[in-house]
Amino acid sequence: MSIKAVIFDLDGVVVSTDEYHYRAWKKMADEEGVYFDRSINERLRGISRTESLEIILEKSNKKYSSDEKLKMTEKKNNIYKQLLNELTSNDILDGVIDLLIYLKEHNIKIAIGSSSKNTKMILSKIGLENYFDKVADGNEIKNSKPDPEVFLLAANKLGIKAEECLIVEDADSGVEAALAGNMKVLAVGSASNNIKADYRIKTLENLNVFKKIMKI
Repeated sequence: MSIKAVIFDLDGVVVSTDEYHYRAWKKMADEEGVYFDRSINERLRGISRTESLEIILEKSNKKYSSDEKLKMTEKKNNIYKQLLNELTSNDILDGVIDLLIYLKEHNIKIAIGSSSKNTKMILSKIGLENYFDKVADGNEIKNSKPDPEVFLLAANKLGIKAEECLIVEDADSGVEAALAGNMKVLAVGSASNNIKADYRIKTLENLNVFKKIMKI
């Protein structure tokens, strides 16, 4: 079955926000006296803020109440949103704009499927708020990746069957989500070594890969 839509994860696929996430979690963790480093940060790719905090707190001997955890995630998000003010179109990853133009020229629907609750703010900061046909994000779902909910929601908004969608993901949890949703998946960046993915590429700069996948 031919691909009729491409659904992109946001962080690490369309735009580089990894460093902003790391700096925000690091500041929050330091203020709380919880150990946090870049290796732990790598485990947070593609999962929700609440799940990320649980991973970070594995290094803490202290037991936290639900209210305390909520305040910690809110503190992180406030720091993160302040850092996002630094975002510009220069943070769009290499190859993304050319790829989006190529897909539009060939009448392929495009959407964002992201667990981030800051998706629309990020798209606005980088100047792509009106570029995608549809956006599905963390504000609309109950289950984050590896649950396929956000991708299925994006497909539904586009009016395209799941099996006719290609997911572009940089996190293993996102690859799992796509496969669970009966969708094809192109793994990029950090997930490009995931052998479960249908297709793998380090960056989106090579349009020839997409031409072969899309058969156009």
